[in-house]
Amino acid sequence: MEKILIVDDDMHIAELMDLYVSKEGYETKKVYNGTDALKENEAFRPDLILLDVMLPGLDGYRVLGEIRKTSNVPVIMITAKGETFDKVLGLELGADDYIVKPFDPKELVARVKAVLRRYPGSAKKGSIIEFEGLLIDPESYEVIYHGRKLDMPPKEFELLCFIASGPNRVFTRDTLLDKIWGYEYVGDTRTVDVHIKRIREKFDKEDSWNIKTIYGVGYKFEV
Repeated sequence: MEKILIVDDDMHIAELMDLYVSKEGYETKKVYNGTDALKENEAFRPDLILLDVMLPGLDGYRVLGEIRKTSNVPVIMITAKGETFDKVLGLELGADDYIVKPFDPKELVARVKAVLRRYPGSAKKGSIIEFEGLLIDPESYEVIYHGRKLDMPPKEFELLCFIASGPNRVFTRDTLLDKIWGYEYVGDTRTVDVHIKRIREKFDKEDSWNIKTIYGVGYKFEV
């Protein structure tokens, strides 16, 4: 049974989310502040977190930042704020989706199912990807480069893993945006460019492989 941690300071909304999510067969736990959210992420070990932004003490963005230091658990941000800036900030910090209050509970359930499907649980069980001087382990989310472990945030890792799993195949920016951030992402394809730039900065230019820009189209992992 997959486990979902619900984090919202509004007890009525937390109960509503709990009611609809638990009806789908998920095991749930509710907390009402950011400090308890961090504690339960370690103790409860959820498969997904529904995280409100406006929390007392540690807000949702700070909670997400702390979670991303040690965990790749999928996170759906939930807030009454609907501004584009808030959405982009949450997703750039490593959220997997974003839903604005008031929401239809059925939509919430659909988003939960979609994120759990999209989250690379299948990749975790996949084979290690290896090229000269490079090892990508989808199970442990580790990248070993010439014997040295690289510090790589989850979205950078998922992007690298995705394109490296299809060497010499060209992926459009729209495809990468959809596969890594999901069709509900409110940003644009520049997000892909920024993450590719960060990934490239971690590698030398003398390797027998590289991430090549296909101008006007997208990128490919060229070997």
